[in-house]
Amino acid sequence: MPNYKAPVKDLLFLFNDVMDMQSKFKDVEGGAEATPDMLEAIFTEAAKFSENELAPIYQSGDEGCIWNDGVVTTPKGFKEAYAKFIEAGWTGLTGSTELGGQGLPSSIGVAINEMLTTANWGWAMYPGLSEGAVATLETSGSDQQKQDYLSKLISGVWSGTMCLTEPHCGTDLGQMKTKAIPNEDGSYAVNGTKIFISAGEHDLTENIVHIVLAKLPDAPSGTKGLSLFIIPKFLVAEDGSAGERNGVRCGSIEHKMGIHGNATAVLNFDNAKAFLLGEPNNGLNAMFTYMNVARIGTASQGAAAAERSYQGASEYARERLAMRSISGVKNPEGPADAIVEHPDVRRMLLTQRVIAEGGRAMVTYASQFADLYRAGKTPEVREAADARLGFCTPILKGFITELGVEAANHGVQVFGGHGYIQEWGMEQILRDSRIATLYEGTTGIQALDLVGRKVLMDKFKQLNIFTGEIFKFAKQYLPWKAAGKNKAMRKQAWTVTKLAIKWRIMGYRLAMGAKRNPDSVGAASVDFLMFSGYTFMAFMWAQMSGVATAQLAAGEGDAEFLQSKLHTAEFFFQRILPRAEMHAKTMGANTESVMAMPTSYFDAS
Repeated sequence: MPNYKAPVKDLLFLFNDVMDMQSKFKDVEGGAEATPDMLEAIFTEAAKFSENELAPIYQSGDEGCIWNDGVVTTPKGFKEAYAKFIEAGWTGLTGSTELGGQGLPSSIGVAINEMLTTANWGWAMYPGLSEGAVATLETSGSDQQKQDYLSKLISGVWSGTMCLTEPHCGTDLGQMKTKAIPNEDGSYAVNGTKIFISAGEHDLTENIVHIVLAKLPDAPSGTKGLSLFIIPKFLVAEDGSAGERNGVRCGSIEHKMGIHGNATAVLNFDNAKAFLLGEPNNGLNAMFTYMNVARIGTASQGAAAAERSYQGASEYARERLAMRSISGVKNPEGPADAIVEHPDVRRMLLTQRVIAEGGRAMVTYASQFADLYRAGKTPEVREAADARLGFCTPILKGFITELGVEAANHGVQVFGGHGYIQEWGMEQILRDSRIATLYEGTTGIQALDLVGRKVLMDKFKQLNIFTGEIFKFAKQYLPWKAAGKNKAMRKQAWTVTKLAIKWRIMGYRLAMGAKRNPDSVGAASVDFLMFSGYTFMAFMWAQMSGVATAQLAAGEGDAEFLQSKLHTAEFFFQRILPRAEMHAKTMGANTESVMAMPTSYFDAS
């Protein structure tokens, strides 16, 4: 398994220079505490934990969890690492200060979660899932519920899950069968089965707080009839500790393609005592808080897969000798040149790097809205941030996770046959990466959400705001501006401007096409999402280029780091971004080629 070195320098570059998060923290409760010095200290310590405690047990964690009569044992070293994690206070970094947390902006937590995931994906999911539970309780929980659960979740002594999927329904939650019957004491008795519950059962914490969707007896049909409930593994005792065992049991754990270190549980609820979270029949809206938090984290998993695979592949490519370079001998003292000297290997390595660094920038950009949504100082700020975050989320989740799989695949390819065997660990990264395109909503679902809810139903409001931001950025690099004297930056600015214009036009064409043929929206949705993703990433790379160019001109920063940014950006614009045009052309293709074939033709028997 390749060693892991956390990208602290890159994160500080994004937070301090590119995104100027310090100015944005002014509008966030607790943001004033997140000074540049504190950021560097936090990221440095998180890097040490990730590199020293988690990375060494990543490959061994692939041996998986053990289920025995409802009890799940996590892989060797996981429990010890978690104990160190909560002892150091990492779980409370962004939690409420009133409940024992440090109250720092959630964007810092997102950055740290990327490090944890890159070091050990399966392990990182355990504390990661608790963050969504915390966010949901903060937004929808009563004062008593917050008192009962939040401090324990923030401290990490207890953990949380999200329970949506059932054997017969996942995306279509309107088919949900889990029932909640009122009890005389105001609680509810929940019966049903949930599947694919990440971290649904384990031995890391003394209690697990399940956030569960279920239907009340008088619930309306469809998704409008879903309510949200708190179902703890152990009921809260009078002294606040984990008390009586509740009626929830782990029936089994799944045998999966990847993330073997995380227990994916089948949970059976048998008259489980539950407590209504938020308003009746409003569970899906309350759950969206959880889902938005989760989807940002999932998007960063795509960048994490790219980063870990790139680090392994780049080290191997610099050491592995094979043939001579096409352009001439690079290693005259050896029998052959390192494979990093071959153009196709460089193409794969640079593609990985583009995805890792560009994806990280996209997540960091969106996390500013998560900060404002969760802790903005006014209702107006929080509402606006919610809309911005909602627009970004499906693009982040769908696009970055798809590219994360591509990056992990390149890592295997760089290793050749050695990448296919377990010894080197590259195939594990690829297997783990695949889940990110599936859970928290598949790429197709993210695309429909983006097109249907975030563009068409929104009447292009957020699309116009985002593209307007691109136009504003590009203006500073026009020829008559001082910054426009740099030809490379002028070209990048003009490129992102054209992409933003085309993005708007494509949105309008989708709307017109939908009136003629509703299927045209579904047929074009994934291509629209991918085009949106490449445009989004281009905007990020242009911003990073602009900052790097300015710092080099002023003699500031690490020159080698900044030059590498410019080289990587140039590769992106020349060799990766042209993919966007392909997606634009595919969107314009006739829908009949997708839908004309009779359904019976798909019978392969």
